[in-house]
Amino acid sequence: MAKFEIFKDKAGEFRFRFKASNGEIMFSSEGYKTKPSAQSAIDSIKKNAPDAKVDDQTGA
Repeated sequence: MAKFEIFKDKAGEFRFRFKASNGEIMFSSEGYKTKPSAQSAIDSIKKNAPDAKVDDQTGA
């Protein structure tokens, strides 16, 4: 099952990553000073981006 993981980086900031059901990391976040801020970003993604479009800027 796909999941978000919250972790602390070497600088002590909170980050999260999204892992696919096969364990592959699909994306990682920027650093956040607090764990609630990282959780808030996850909640925002879940709520606001279910129908996000792809903006292909490669010019291909």
